[in-house]
Amino acid sequence: MSFVHLFRRYLREQGLPVTQQREAIAEVVFNSPEHLSVEDIEKKLRERGERIGKATIYRTLETLVRSGLVEEHDFGEGFKRYEHLFGQKPVREHLICTECGKVVDMHSTELHRVQDEAARQQGFLPARYRLQIYGLCADCRAAGAELRWEGLSCPIETV
Repeated sequence: MSFVHLFRRYLREQGLPVTQQREAIAEVVFNSPEHLSVEDIEKKLRERGERIGKATIYRTLETLVRSGLVEEHDFGEGFKRYEHLFGQKPVREHLICTECGKVVDMHSTELHRVQDEAARQQGFLPARYRLQIYGLCADCRAAGAELRWEGLSCPIETV
């Protein structure tokens, strides 16, 4: 099922033009189970025979994020990824492979319970949370990839 009609309605409510290019970009995002980069979206559009420039893709993604239909993610790769929110829960948990960039959604009732308990102890009412775990996926581990630790190193030798 396509949710492009929801985006069309948002555009009309905002007084923005409904264009074939905006609809094509929305269709690509709405029909993908993946976390797409601008390059991924551009490639999928080309495969469909669409020639839409990156500037138009970026502007449309900004509008999709403002509409609340799409979420923007920064997984520290130097670019953003986009995911539609249809059928999604307000709990966002991701496993991110630092080798191949694969992003996997996960859901843990145990983590949700811990979050609720920690919030309750502080008298806090949570609306949502986000957890990102970085490491190596099973495929990269099987291919022999090793974790690379990045961070600050101490310039002072210790003996």
